[in-house]
Amino acid sequence: MFKRVDRLAIELPISNNPDPNGASAVQELLGGKFGEMSTLNNYMYQSFNFRGRSKLRPFYDIVASITAEEFGHVELVANTINLMLEGSTSPGAPDTTPLRIGKDARMTSHFIESAQTALPYDSMGRPWDGSNVFSSGNLILDLLHNFFLECGARTHKMRVYEMTDNNTAREMTGYLLVRGGVHILAYAKALEIATGVDVTKLIPIPNLDNKAFDTTRKWEAMGEQRRLYTFSDKDYQQIAQIWKGTHPTDGGKLEAFAGLPGYGGPIPELPDLPEEFAPGISPEDFLQIAERLKRNAGL
Repeated sequence: MFKRVDRLAIELPISNNPDPNGASAVQELLGGKFGEMSTLNNYMYQSFNFRGRSKLRPFYDIVASITAEEFGHVELVANTINLMLEGSTSPGAPDTTPLRIGKDARMTSHFIESAQTALPYDSMGRPWDGSNVFSSGNLILDLLHNFFLECGARTHKMRVYEMTDNNTAREMTGYLLVRGGVHILAYAKALEIATGVDVTKLIPIPNLDNKAFDTTRKWEAMGEQRRLYTFSDKDYQQIAQIWKGTHPTDGGKLEAFAGLPGYGGPIPELPDLPEEFAPGISPEDFLQIAERLKRNAGL
């Protein structure tokens, strides 16, 4: 089972400049073939379907722990898209065409389907689907696939970073480049233990250091490229049997942590959007709802 925490993985800066077309590009990092929906569901189903768990517990713990972190990454990218869309339109009577910007946006779906919020789609508006999940039942093959998946995700993050200078998108992308690098290394080390092949010699893919990106540097200064978390209070502790030694590029000691990171950020409050009829609760409705809640609570 999963335990949810009411905060984002990091605090996202609020931009004063809406960027709906940039948000469309960021959708690739959510619902694309190498997006967070894919990493989450690949690892989640591999953990659900894991065979020989008691004999191969350290490998199971690696996949299960990364699964939990990916839930937070899906949440982080979705909120980034929401913030990039915020302020794109203004309230107005229907005949004033208040949603006219949506007509020329790359993803008109943001303005028609979701009231200017994230969708489980890629950057071209194609829905994510379960055919992106690879769960073969063969441990080596699944680990090799996961390594490839994370390298593909890293490539796409770098390209999206270069497509928009929106500070919300870049803050999110910089953080995920660092944490994704942890996942790449975790799968590489798991493959090395399982097969004897030093897969770490292949990284980084692409061959560009994270320090080339401004928003990665503070996270690497904190050592986040060397930390793997269980995202559990007391389970999945055997990640430490795989996640040990030194980092192949900076030489620092790898650290396995029980629980989740001590940092985070508030989940942004999305205001009313009258031109989208969202949430569709008037001040009068709100007062009636509040009164019903008080009565139900016995107040």
